[in-house]
Amino acid sequence: MRARITAVAAHLPPRAVTSAEVEARIAAESPGFRPHPTIVERMTGIRARHVMDDGEQASDLAVAAARRVLAERGIGAGAVDLLIFGSASQDLIEPATAHIAAAKLGASCPVFDVKNACNSFLNGLQMADALIRTGQHERVLVCTGESPSRAIRWTVRDRAQFVDAFAGYTLSDGGAAMLVEAAPDGGIFYRDFAAVSSAWPIGTLPAGGSMHPRDPEYTYFKGDGRRLKDAFLAAGPEIFANALTKTGLSWDDFAVVAVHQVTLPYLEVLRATLGIPPDRLVVTLPEHGNVASASLPLQLATAIGEGRCRPGDRVALVGLAGGVSLGVLFAEL
Repeated sequence: MRARITAVAAHLPPRAVTSAEVEARIAAESPGFRPHPTIVERMTGIRARHVMDDGEQASDLAVAAARRVLAERGIGAGAVDLLIFGSASQDLIEPATAHIAAAKLGASCPVFDVKNACNSFLNGLQMADALIRTGQHERVLVCTGESPSRAIRWTVRDRAQFVDAFAGYTLSDGGAAMLVEAAPDGGIFYRDFAAVSSAWPIGTLPAGGSMHPRDPEYTYFKGDGRRLKDAFLAAGPEIFANALTKTGLSWDDFAVVAVHQVTLPYLEVLRATLGIPPDRLVVTLPEHGNVASASLPLQLATAIGEGRCRPGDRVALVGLAGGVSLGVLFAEL
């Protein structure tokens, strides 16, 4: 039995914040420091990102996307027999945000969370695939709601702190969902994952755990984008090259290659390193920012909406995440 992606949708909050507005807010809230004009867009290629309303939660973004997926398939929440919330964000430390999403959706199936930074959704899809192939479930809803706007540092004391907080200015709120169902053929046909865990301190959101349970100073995302890029490149392209070798495919055999997108310069480095043809990419970053684990399903939903892929086509999902984690998954729609 195979696990087939039968529907995918994304939900992006309607409020968009430009990079110029980001710089203006930093300048307004940081006495004695003003970022160089246009530095955010020049360094990242991001013109705008989405910001959720103050009253919204990560689960709301996931549920909005999930409702679209269920409507597309013409089924209700009661037809889902497992819900996985795969996200770097969460409503609460306890219980699992999957419970909150299921309650809002009206689902009564088993649920659980998967968390692995920007690969959280991809790992959730990995779990859905495994549980369907082993006969434990037949229809799994994988969803994510990312709310990184709540962890951005706006008041910085100097350039050093601005650089430390800079990765946060790429981040965008968003939700996504996929319905994965048992099928006799097609579906997910290759998956592989790797990690370089010694690099975990490079990008962190330290608050809420046993290290820093309550100090507000640790509630902001911090990271070194250059060191993260170097860690990914040091891990090498083997996991992705091996995927092509083992399946006997090339990137040209895929209608779409969805690649996690952090900045445009790094996306181009990765594309060139892996040899992915530019016309196979779905570049969502300039207008939508880095939506964390929602990046891959957003790209796939965008490609389907634009008619770039349809049932029977092959798609590739290439995941990169802090930690550091790498993942690749091939599927036939």
